[in-house]
Amino acid sequence: MSLFNSSFGLQLTIPQVVEELVRFAKVDQKSFYKITIGTDSTILADKDADFVTAVVIHRVGKGGRYFWRRIEIGKFYTLRDRIIQEVLYSLEVAKDVLVELKKEPALTNWSFEIHADVGENGPTKVLIQEVVGMIRGSNFEVKTKPDSYAASHVADKHT
Repeated sequence: MSLFNSSFGLQLTIPQVVEELVRFAKVDQKSFYKITIGTDSTILADKDADFVTAVVIHRVGKGGRYFWRRIEIGKFYTLRDRIIQEVLYSLEVAKDVLVELKKEPALTNWSFEIHADVGENGPTKVLIQEVVGMIRGSNFEVKTKPDSYAASHVADKHT
């Protein structure tokens, strides 16, 4: 199991990440929170792929925190395969995070989204329908570029 990194240099399991999300939300219980999951990837020189998944909590209008993990896996030769793997990693983490969040009655004023690193501009535009269908088919809200900051900005920062 891959551990998530915090901004404090700690390595955390998903239950520990959720504890931190809840701790952050308890500071200001009147605010609205967006919890988002996003994955970005890059191809390394040897064609292996480096995937970074981010878990972000955004206290809307008042900042946020995030946690991230890196997984390097084998060769990827097509953009489609890499994007689909990004979505699969995001879905896996989202399901695990949501299971833990549902155990936390203290967190009541929040939404949950998966951010996909695809958009209307660029080579990923042909994948939007497929990616959005995968995520919605798993019962999650989805955002694509330019609104997919968890993938296209936060995770991207660590690829």
